[in-house]
Amino acid sequence: MILACKQLHKAYGIDVILEKITFHLEDREKTAIVGVNGAGKTTLFKVLTKEISHDGGEFYIRKDATMGYMAQNQEMSGDSTIFDTMLAVFAHIMEVEKTLRSLEMEMGDLTGQALADKMEEYARLQHEFDQKDGYSYQSRIRGVLKGLGFPESDWNKPITQLSGGQKTRVFLGRLLLSKPDILLLDEPTNHLDIASIEWLEDFLRSYDGAVLIISHDRYFLDRIVTKVVEIEHKKSNVYNGNYSFYAVQKDLNQEIQQKAYDNQQRDLKRQEDVIKTLKSFNREKSIKRAESREKALAKVDRLDRPESLPNHMRLTLTPQVISGNDVIHTEDLSKSYGGNKIFQNVGFDVKRGEKAAIIGPNGVGKSTLFKMLLKEVASDSGIVRFGTNVHVGYYDQEQQKLDETKNIIDEISDTYPNLTTGQIRNVLAAFVFTGDDVFKPITALSGGEKGRVALAKIMLSKANLLMLDEPTNHLDMFSKEVLEDALSCYEGTVVYISHDRYFINKTAEKIIELTPDGVVQYSGNYDYYMEKKTERLREEAERAKANPTATAAAIPVNASETKTDWLKQKEQQAAERRLANKIAKLEEEIEKTEAAIAKADEDMAEASSSYTKAQEIFEHKTKLEAHLEELFSQWEELQ
Repeated sequence: MILACKQLHKAYGIDVILEKITFHLEDREKTAIVGVNGAGKTTLFKVLTKEISHDGGEFYIRKDATMGYMAQNQEMSGDSTIFDTMLAVFAHIMEVEKTLRSLEMEMGDLTGQALADKMEEYARLQHEFDQKDGYSYQSRIRGVLKGLGFPESDWNKPITQLSGGQKTRVFLGRLLLSKPDILLLDEPTNHLDIASIEWLEDFLRSYDGAVLIISHDRYFLDRIVTKVVEIEHKKSNVYNGNYSFYAVQKDLNQEIQQKAYDNQQRDLKRQEDVIKTLKSFNREKSIKRAESREKALAKVDRLDRPESLPNHMRLTLTPQVISGNDVIHTEDLSKSYGGNKIFQNVGFDVKRGEKAAIIGPNGVGKSTLFKMLLKEVASDSGIVRFGTNVHVGYYDQEQQKLDETKNIIDEISDTYPNLTTGQIRNVLAAFVFTGDDVFKPITALSGGEKGRVALAKIMLSKANLLMLDEPTNHLDMFSKEVLEDALSCYEGTVVYISHDRYFINKTAEKIIELTPDGVVQYSGNYDYYMEKKTERLREEAERAKANPTATAAAIPVNASETKTDWLKQKEQQAAERRLANKIAKLEEEIEKTEAAIAKADEDMAEASSSYTKAQEIFEHKTKLEAHLEELFSQWEELQ
């Protein structure tokens, strides 16, 4: 066990944030901390890092354990570049390397005992250098920077020139390279595209230390964690499984708790009725029997009424105006800024009632494409055509179109004065604003609540095509589930940009993958998209192995892909296979060279009494090290 909390309590005055927080973390265990916004998740992290004190209970961190913490929107300062910031993690290794080079120069002029002493010191430092991956730290830096989405052209940028999101990514990279025994990550997938999130998943799954993660990215949690600690109503509940297991088990537990409570209440009521009846007989024996029952009843350990989140309202949301069957048609769209080509050859169709997700890495032009569809940005070429009776409702993730001076129901009724209060309340109920909730001021709402109000406004309009730009950003898990239910029940057409794979999986019926050279369409959700991509790569690899000279004889996996796009993808996949083979051979050669260097270190220690023999070994080892550096350089380039 590396970390444990027992009955942890934190309050600010009379405002209790956490109480009865109990869980533990084993070595190498990956655990999620979940709960609605405001549940106290970040407060827990600040207690564990001793940024703030706790008011009760206790927590234990193993004495020799190191801890690293990344907050949301982590700020960084300083004039150093991105790459130099990463290098600073390895300052000690670089100092050892410098000392080794200095000792190598000195040993050339020494003999006898002086040489033996220096060689002993050299062997000790060399062992330390090897143990701390001294030969690979620059490769690790390059791998992390590429994995987190930093192109090599940005590596020499000063930190002061970076955006807030880029600074957070730099901090995350530096933290991952420092390899603390316990990683505390608060929303680490913010500011990452899907490719970077998948890289981070792979990194954390194989991470040697323990990891505590706060995240609203449910797909991310499903792939990493084996335990979920839920903070709800200031208390903790532990579920031994991934997020999907937690979601199912939580509903089951609530059902069991409610049933147990209802059964006990029914039994208590029956006992109270019996006691009342016995007393009404007004006889000595019946009164004694009633008193005996009262004493037994007083000893019953009464269950608390189970607390739960509001139930999801499931309404069928029908647009006021029905569009034609053809909703969006695009052909040959392209866009460049200056000499920088963003994308070209983009063409796709969206039909009435479809739920389509536009995905792709950061910088590929998803938001630019969206603005083209909304006629906010002109295309360099191509056609955008909307069908008959198409009315667009645009969802702004920042909710800038809400009037902060109003409450929820006034914000809606002032926008749509012809709607009745009942009509407005029905739609607000779909987004879990019931009873007096509709009178909450906009200024008092969380990000998730504002998002739900903004979407409710769109659905009360004449919109029959919803265009949503990152609709789940800043939403807690409960708000995401509400949004998923609303879109699933919506009878209009939906096109959205999202990095939230769980959300895409639940709502999308079509995936439009945007690339610099066009789009590839998949008729299914995110799991289907991944399955087809994996299946295609596997089939291509098998065909290439069976018939290396085969070219365009196979049929494309997806009928929506053009022949040109498919041939380009085949070429790319063949290049990827060749690249993978080269990398595998390099890694094998690196392993052999590292083993040879280790053997040279052993031989040098044994030959310390013979200057000539030691010098030969040293020169051989120097050549091996130079070869190893060249291998790592080649490996980095291929990566």
